[in-house]
Amino acid sequence: MSVLEGSGGNVAVLTGPDGKLLVDAGITVSKPRMMEALASLSNDPIRHLINTHWHFDHADGNEWVHGEGATILAHENTKKHLSTMQRVEDWDFNFPALAPGAMPTETFSQDKTLSVNRATLQMKHYKPAHTDSDISVHFVEADVLHVADTFWNGIYPFIDYSTGGNIDGMILAADANLRTATEQTIVIPGHGYPVSNRAELKEYRDMLVAIRGNVAKLKKQELSLEAIIAAKPTAAYDSKWGQFVITPALFTKLVYEGV
Repeated sequence: MSVLEGSGGNVAVLTGPDGKLLVDAGITVSKPRMMEALASLSNDPIRHLINTHWHFDHADGNEWVHGEGATILAHENTKKHLSTMQRVEDWDFNFPALAPGAMPTETFSQDKTLSVNRATLQMKHYKPAHTDSDISVHFVEADVLHVADTFWNGIYPFIDYSTGGNIDGMILAADANLRTATEQTIVIPGHGYPVSNRAELKEYRDMLVAIRGNVAKLKKQELSLEAIIAAKPTAAYDSKWGQFVITPALFTKLVYEGV
């Protein structure tokens, strides 16, 4: 098993006689570098792709990966969102539907188990968290858990309320991940440093809970969003978690929307 970073979300790769299996496809513009990296791992053809959710930075590469011969597996809500234009209000952007060749060829509604390359993969659908289409992928024998965008390692996460996400669901997803992971489990986050563990996962969960509590307390006082942002309810965590694309102000707004 390997993990590739730099093309949207972190991409897990399982090699073997059944062909390469990818968890997420990154973005199309990265195809040449992705092909180079994948070729460095083995000569196995690409035969399987699992989408963890519908977002562009995880599924935009679907079409070229499918063109290499991969079947695409995803939650049914991922296919639903990829099939039509999606408006994400907090990005102020309309994401167009993907081409027919980028659509998942197999979907499931709750949980699914797959055997590939002598490995058992357990896929579980979360309740709405980052979106309403999120799944985790547990490589059982290797004890590698890909939790995608329910965990952003060392950075504040984006929460997509436009397609069902919410802060409480993100906390519940983190709790579910902690129940699955042991001290030996290798955890792959959707973003941030791509090799993590249960301790970092717990630190992330505790950060979500603390900031949610801070924002909820201020909102209960009937303060405006602007006043709550000015109160800096994330201040204790900004030096570590607030240094990437999701700024402290934006993350405060995302939490505010859900409490």
